[in-house]
Amino acid sequence: MEVKIGVQHAPREIVLESGQSAEEVEHAVSEALSGKSPLLSLVDDHGRKVLVPADRLAYVEIGEPTARKVGFSAL
Repeated sequence: MEVKIGVQHAPREIVLESGQSAEEVEHAVSEALSGKSPLLSLVDDHGRKVLVPADRLAYVEIGEPTARKVGFSAL
């Protein structure tokens, strides 16, 4: 699942591939925005944890699961 996170006052967005489902990511975002959690915490495919302060979130874009491409053919 591709997740893009916009952070206030930052020129670039954070992009990560996560093994979490869209529902899990949405739940984590809603908890952070409602004040239940001071941080948005997500884990990427490599096991790294990404922490963003909830009060600095600009937007979160949840994409479709990415299919792995195999081969060397031109698209």
